[in-house]
Amino acid sequence: MSIEVKVPMLPESVADATVAKWYKKPGDTVKRDENLVDLETDKVMLEVPAPEDGVLKEITKPDGTTVKPDELLAIIEHGAVATVPVSAETKAGAPNGEPAKAASEDLSPSVRRLVAEHNVDVAQIKGSGKGGRIVKEDVLEAVKTQGKPAAQPEASQPVTFAVGERPEKRVPMSRLRAKIAERLVEAQHNAAMLTTFNEINMQPVIDIRNKYKEQFEKTYKVRLGFMSFFVKAVVEALKRFPAVNASIDGHDIVYHGYFDIGIAVSSPRGLVVPVLRNADTLSMAEIEAAITEYANKAKEGKLTLEEMTGGTFTITNGGVFGSLLSTPIINPPQSGILGMHNIVQRPVAEEGQVVIRPMMYVALSYDHRIIDGRESVSFLVTIKQLLEDPARILLEL
Repeated sequence: MSIEVKVPMLPESVADATVAKWYKKPGDTVKRDENLVDLETDKVMLEVPAPEDGVLKEITKPDGTTVKPDELLAIIEHGAVATVPVSAETKAGAPNGEPAKAASEDLSPSVRRLVAEHNVDVAQIKGSGKGGRIVKEDVLEAVKTQGKPAAQPEASQPVTFAVGERPEKRVPMSRLRAKIAERLVEAQHNAAMLTTFNEINMQPVIDIRNKYKEQFEKTYKVRLGFMSFFVKAVVEALKRFPAVNASIDGHDIVYHGYFDIGIAVSSPRGLVVPVLRNADTLSMAEIEAAITEYANKAKEGKLTLEEMTGGTFTITNGGVFGSLLSTPIINPPQSGILGMHNIVQRPVAEEGQVVIRPMMYVALSYDHRIIDGRESVSFLVTIKQLLEDPARILLEL
């Protein structure tokens, strides 16, 4: 019996998708709920699982095809058995035929994606999970030992050429990259964007982090980073300067009585901005846990549209890549974005003495149509004061 595999319903406001990558080819055996293909939208990556066991008979939409909801992607022959011969390599890595089945058929979607990215031979991996199941840690360890180069499905990844050659390579822009480009240009064209700068002595925050990080991690099972301090400081500053938390809708200014903070996260597909909902109600442990979860999801392409929709203010940290200073671009329809940068030991004057302190430049880009210079500068000074004296965050002073 033939079973049709169709494009699922796409998220709201998404009209179509692009077939990013097929994980099976015609003639391959497929298992129910096994990921067959990734569909890329301008916001998220969607997986299309197999509806039943069988053999992939036909692929009707190859890689790079633009598809709409309910269009036919492939046909599966239910109950059929693949006739592809087992290779000697697979036999060698699968005594009695058991591990070979586990290696090829019992992988979770995230593990399968990792295997594809790094071109790892699963037949040579010994699973450490329950019942010999291969888990992500097993694949990462195999990457070190097998030494196979990672696949490069994304156009944004580096392209290398031989020394002395002058070739060119033209690759299509990914949908996410195209959407990022569109929104950045939109922000430049539609907002009266301006940036103000300040610097923060990070020594007090570093002292607190060094003193409590082990106890914090032991208690909450998550590492204590700098981002939770910044989120807390930003929320307090937004309470004092509500225009920075507002947005423009036509000829109206919309003041938001909640604090949904977007956290810019780098992913293999590009920059994504998942949102911490109601950040004012979250503890520092909850903030750190949510950011860690978002970062992992971003790497695996698992972020949902709901997790990246909305937001009233954004924080981006170019310092993790070594950036000393930058002017971030606001994320419309938001009116402000805070840029964090690299922490550098620099000489500063304190009480008439020159001392060395870990300093960070911070930048606030804002929409001058609704945020005045006084508000923007005062907002950034508030963040500086809160982080240089973190007790103010607790006392809301």
